[in-house]
Amino acid sequence: MATIPSFLDAALARYQRHVNAGIARLARLTGIGVEAHSEGSFVHDQNGIQYLDCGGYSVFLLGHRHPAVVSAVKRQMDRSPLASRILINDELARAAQALIEVAPAGLEYVWFASSGAEAVEAALKLARLHGIRRLVAMEGAYHGKTLGALGVTHNRLYREPFQPLAVEAEFVPFGELAALDLALGRDGGRCCVIVEPVQSESGVIIPPAGYLREVERLCRRRGSLLVFDEISVGLGRIGHWWAADREGVAPDVLLAGKALSGGVIPVSAAICTEAAYRPLNRDPMLHTSTFGGNPLACVAARTTIEVIRSEGIVERARDMGSRLLAEIREILKPLHGTHVREVRGLGLLLGIDFMSEGLAGAFFVNLLEQRVLASHSLGAHHVVRLTPPATLGSAQIDWLLSGIETSARPLAAGRVQNGRRSRSHA
Repeated sequence: MATIPSFLDAALARYQRHVNAGIARLARLTGIGVEAHSEGSFVHDQNGIQYLDCGGYSVFLLGHRHPAVVSAVKRQMDRSPLASRILINDELARAAQALIEVAPAGLEYVWFASSGAEAVEAALKLARLHGIRRLVAMEGAYHGKTLGALGVTHNRLYREPFQPLAVEAEFVPFGELAALDLALGRDGGRCCVIVEPVQSESGVIIPPAGYLREVERLCRRRGSLLVFDEISVGLGRIGHWWAADREGVAPDVLLAGKALSGGVIPVSAAICTEAAYRPLNRDPMLHTSTFGGNPLACVAARTTIEVIRSEGIVERARDMGSRLLAEIREILKPLHGTHVREVRGLGLLLGIDFMSEGLAGAFFVNLLEQRVLASHSLGAHHVVRLTPPATLGSAQIDWLLSGIETSARPLAAGRVQNGRRSRSHA
């Protein structure tokens, strides 16, 4: 009699044949299951096993399926899920107004899309519409993998297979002002400077105090267009509404996404000054998106902003992040200098920087065994990132800290050497 494949086996077979063979192989290697249900801070697999989700790549600041966001989206689904794009879409205008109300001063117009990379593309096209062709980005930058966004993404592993790229940036060291000033003065032309106020995908790299303020000053002096990519860190993730607010600065274009979705409907935005947005005010057809600013996404975004305000999410992220950073540092202190290089973070964006990619990978798998989901870093595979929701309760915080402590023990006991389990414990 033929063996009936399990639900997991069948799902992996479909991945293998129709989605991505590499992902299927990795799933078999790590033993991960099928995501079947999510609620609050938890994800459940096909067997009902519950995982504490402290990953999600900065999306789930409100957790999974926040009831206020889900209810608002359901109500909109019964009214008008997608817009005709001929009549006026008031949900788009209301979401734009909500964003402007919490954005840094001087930002007045919003262009909505579905993904972070699309928001980056909108910023790059705005630069072109202002006659700017020179791009300056930061070493370690990650802005997405679409062809334009790759031009300002630093990691050669993602760039080289697609060269020559549609656009090419000059990269300067993140956090160093002299190199930026030199680049802005070169050739005498205007530049577009795009910067992540905190580099998330590069392993939670935090610039020196005052850096963003000086970047803004240099750009204003040189007449450069300044773009802040806050897709990963904006809307409260780091304990401020925006990373720009930490130093009281305002770019010409601010990019938002991930948390803007409320964890329910994908949505991103380019939030602009009137001057930066002027070309699109003159001709709205120069850059459009069929699904960008659809009613479902806009209701999700507006409700998310309301929840962040009403539930004190920014303050909770700041306070909880400070506690977690201190406690994780204490837990991992025995590994400092031998296995762990540094634990760093702002708010609920935390990075554990290991001495090698192998050690980070082993720790990541150990966390999975403790039913804790984390995120790896696309630009720094030696850094394991934790991006928990701001809605964690005390029991869930204990779960996370206990999972970290238990996951670190094999490393501390020497059962993992350079990311490989020792032979005697294989």
